[in-house]
Amino acid sequence: MSVSLAGLRVLVVEDEPIVAMTLEDLLADLGCEVEVAGTLEQGLAAAAACALDAAVLDVNLNGRESFPIAEALDARRIPHLFATGYGAAALRDRNALVLEKPYRAADIRAALETLLGP
Repeated sequence: MSVSLAGLRVLVVEDEPIVAMTLEDLLADLGCEVEVAGTLEQGLAAAAACALDAAVLDVNLNGRESFPIAEALDARRIPHLFATGYGAAALRDRNALVLEKPYRAADIRAALETLLGP
């Protein structure tokens, strides 16, 4: 049984504009409403203020780690996953959900279903 993603409000924090736009398009095709942040500061502001159901965080934001954004999301109990080309070895929390780059729409759907599933 799959989780419905229609209407899901997803924060995407990604510093590479082409990657951010591609992920935004893929999520929109899945029926999600997307908020995009390209810097650590923008991500922190969105994590603190936006109405969100989930988030996809690039680990490396122009040389800065996105872990403070993850902590802000944790404080609000907003589930999130990390998108990285470095694998789980790049994470502090080895139990965090990782979406390996490069990814496809099916990978994103599966990762969000895992993140939000029962």
